[in-house]
Amino acid sequence: MQVSPSQATVRRIEQNSGTLATRSVARMDEELAWFRRLPPDQRSWVTLVAQAGIASFVEWLRSPDEVLRLTGEVFGTAPRELARRVSLQQTVELVRLTIAVVEEQVPRLADPGDEEAVADAVLRFSREIAFAAARVYASAAEARGAWDARLEALVIDGLVRGVDVDESGSPLTQLAALGWRSEGALTAVAGSPPAGRSAVDTIDAVHRAARRAGYDVLAGVHGGRLLVLLGGIGGRNADRAEDGIEAAGALLEEFGPGPVVVGGLAGQLAEAGRLTAVALSGLRSVGGWPAAPRPVSADDLLPERTIAGDAGARLQLIDTVYRPLAEADLAVLETVVSYLEHGRSLEATARALFVHANTVRYRLRRVAELCGQAPTEARGAFAIQLALVAGRLHAAS
Repeated sequence: MQVSPSQATVRRIEQNSGTLATRSVARMDEELAWFRRLPPDQRSWVTLVAQAGIASFVEWLRSPDEVLRLTGEVFGTAPRELARRVSLQQTVELVRLTIAVVEEQVPRLADPGDEEAVADAVLRFSREIAFAAARVYASAAEARGAWDARLEALVIDGLVRGVDVDESGSPLTQLAALGWRSEGALTAVAGSPPAGRSAVDTIDAVHRAARRAGYDVLAGVHGGRLLVLLGGIGGRNADRAEDGIEAAGALLEEFGPGPVVVGGLAGQLAEAGRLTAVALSGLRSVGGWPAAPRPVSADDLLPERTIAGDAGARLQLIDTVYRPLAEADLAVLETVVSYLEHGRSLEATARALFVHANTVRYRLRRVAELCGQAPTEARGAFAIQLALVAGRLHAAS
């Protein structure tokens, strides 16, 4: 049977509540190094919480049935920001020290015969306070999760619309708020979401897969496309980071059927908008290459992107394929042009140029070294031929 302390004991505890709160804060300052490092305004909020806790304890001694409301009011005195700066574990330490101070004062505050009743009341009230703290932090985590989801959707929408992420723009601040690290390279990956799965479940699955692989991640389902921004690739040494294709492979199972396009690799967060645009451009044009691997780099889709009207892809194709050939030895360019015009026949090309077939082979290997495309392969020949047309038109204009 629960025994309540006398009204005289309750009044005495109430009269000493300010002293108890002051001693509790002094104990925190003495034993908790992290508490000493708090700014003055946050220390004052903790003091108010301690005072509110002791005041609620007094009220509960008078009305034990209202414990839920009273313990909930304890944390209502503190601003929401305090829950973000003081962790749940630290809050437990604060509660423990406050309860310890109250328990030490029980013999002095209680009337003779009330000591056991007050000690039991302190024990039961501290349990309820612990539950109240857990509810506060659970609510804060839920609100934070909803806020993060809205912010993540906003950033993804901005990247799709072409909003730059730079040091003066809000997207960079938003990414920092979402916990994005600055180390390593980043890439953008675009594909289709899985059929029959909600956008929320899809994004959660992408987040779990990225965390397992050790990447920063933002994800969103936008216009029927699943867009993922991966960061932290290669750790601090982004120059030797693994390829973006490898990073995308860790998330491949979270995409629906169909092509998955990787927008290259960059070392700066300011490149996020460009990577996103490249990945989406590749996704729009990948249908022109039915045999494309999954995932496929947007750089491997330069011919399809150029035909689809991507001006950036056309200029990149000219810079990476046409220009190295045009600036090389004239014989190299002349050989690859003749080789393509003669249906990729070594013998016909050798006869047309009055050289030995081995000379043609040597020059074609040189072509591959210069532009990264092998003219002896169907895919490379297609890219080179398109680059030659685009480069000539560009030079003529």
